[in-house]
Amino acid sequence: MTSEKTAPAPARAAHSPVLVFAAGTAVGVLGGMIGLGGAEFRLPLLIALFGFAALPAVIVNKAMSLIVVLAAIPARLAAVPLADLGAHWTVAANLLAGSLLGAWTGASWAVRMRGATLHKVLAALMVPMAGALVLAHTATVGTLMLPGPAQAVAGVVAGFGIGVVAAVMGVAGGELLIPAIVLLYAVDIKTAGSLSLLVSLPTMLVAFARYSRDDSFAVLRANLRFTGIMVAGSIAGALLGGLLLGVVPDLVLIPLLAAILLISAVKLARHSTTGDPVTDR
Repeated sequence: MTSEKTAPAPARAAHSPVLVFAAGTAVGVLGGMIGLGGAEFRLPLLIALFGFAALPAVIVNKAMSLIVVLAAIPARLAAVPLADLGAHWTVAANLLAGSLLGAWTGASWAVRMRGATLHKVLAALMVPMAGALVLAHTATVGTLMLPGPAQAVAGVVAGFGIGVVAAVMGVAGGELLIPAIVLLYAVDIKTAGSLSLLVSLPTMLVAFARYSRDDSFAVLRANLRFTGIMVAGSIAGALLGGLLLGVVPDLVLIPLLAAILLISAVKLARHSTTGDPVTDR
């Protein structure tokens, strides 16, 4: 399918590999310190620092998120064996029933938006991401204890919403999936983290497949080296961030990370007022 966004948007210059790797590492460290991939922090960098237009930035972010999740799965399976996750396969199936459709729908919406509109949407989504981050790490997530049919409906609805957000932002969605799994299914936080990866992976693949039908997907071919270097930095940073887990108290770290997301939201919103020379009609 050909969208109105007909030109790939590579970085505005041949950025230093050291800068690209350092940016990826910084994102990985931030994500690793809170047990997430950090893609929500990577997206503003792709736009503000490296000069990607909105939709190509989302596509590149999605590709990187997919690779980071694939790299994280073996470590998560070592912590929570696949046999243990098998006992919760209905949780993953329930969420996937909504998230797969949500991912396709969200990606379809994104490729049809004007650049300025997508900037505003991304800015708006950063705010609830910051809120979810604070709530998930500073408050105890309870459980709703819904009856079976209501729980199933709630799971599909939650999965759909998370799939849309993850597709539009190019993230894995773990910051939303983990509290949703704990809240709806009374699963412990460690198992919820592993289940979120099993839901995220097929959900991201669906969004990726939808983006591959758009002309802006050419941004990946134009930036393979850039993407590879930043992914390498992100994975290295995630490992380092994992080692630093607990070094900075959550009462300091989480508000700081939430503030970064809110500042990014403001900058993205302001960026939208200038228009997007690549993606606007």
